[in-house]
Amino acid sequence: MRNILQAINALYPLSDTPGERLTTHLRPVHFPKKHLPIEKDVYGKWAYFIEQGMTRSFRLGNGEEITTSFSWEGGVVFSMDEPYHNKISEDFVETVEEVEAYKIALTDQNRLFQTNIERTNRGRIIHQNEYRHLYDGLHFTSFRPSPSAAIALTRYDGFHRIVAPLTQRTSHTTGRRTV
Repeated sequence: MRNILQAINALYPLSDTPGERLTTHLRPVHFPKKHLPIEKDVYGKWAYFIEQGMTRSFRLGNGEEITTSFSWEGGVVFSMDEPYHNKISEDFVETVEEVEAYKIALTDQNRLFQTNIERTNRGRIIHQNEYRHLYDGLHFTSFRPSPSAAIALTRYDGFHRIVAPLTQRTSHTTGRRTV
């Protein structure tokens, strides 16, 4: 759980009590590469803190996968539709590599947010950072597919410049990016 606690403290240092309170709710899980721990039209009920490995979040638009974000060691993934809008997920999360993670029930996570300002502040910072990566860095204006391959490649090139670990974990094939 070293990577997770390191990431938490880097974003917003937690006192011992909230850190201990969080870990009592976490359960270890392992996912193989290409697994979908979060799926569209499924109420998943869990958030996953990534200890080792990488995930890709995406939505479908006109039958195509539209990547919205990546997460790796120390990150957390969950469907924002569930806890914030009380509806089933509109997103998918796929493992890009084998993933070692710790899961927490969204009900427990929400209870921790409601009872501890440090957890709430950390959640706010995570969302601010994701917003900046998606909208400021990539200039995404919607989840619709790009009208041309050139625009899609430009977005991926921008994403690779912003998020250096992706460059090492994704491959380039004949001018097209694959994950």
